[in-house]
Amino acid sequence: MARSLKKGPFVDGHLQKKVTAASASGDKRIIRTWSRRSMITPDMIALTFAVHNGHKFIPVYCTENMVGHKLGEFSPTRTFHGHAGDRKGEVKAAAAPAAAAAPAAPAAAAKP
Repeated sequence: MARSLKKGPFVDGHLQKKVTAASASGDKRIIRTWSRRSMITPDMIALTFAVHNGHKFIPVYCTENMVGHKLGEFSPTRTFHGHAGDRKGEVKAAAAPAAAAAPAAPAAAAKP
């Protein structure tokens, strides 16, 4: 559900202080944060955040297209290693074209 427009974007207070200090001083150092729920605002553009995903910090460089999204959207918490059933299908799929190609060649030679 979206947040009410009259409330404005939510940014944690401690993170807003760090952003204000970094933009005022022109500091480009990475800002570490656990606040995945904070929304990216226009004053965060061109800053890099290290967003915690529960295991490690993922660097997120903020651009204009990210304004309005949350920091957590750019730091995935799960690693996808593929489906277990697809591994068996890869072996069968690799063998099937080789078997299908062998009989096709003599059949083409017999027609002319």
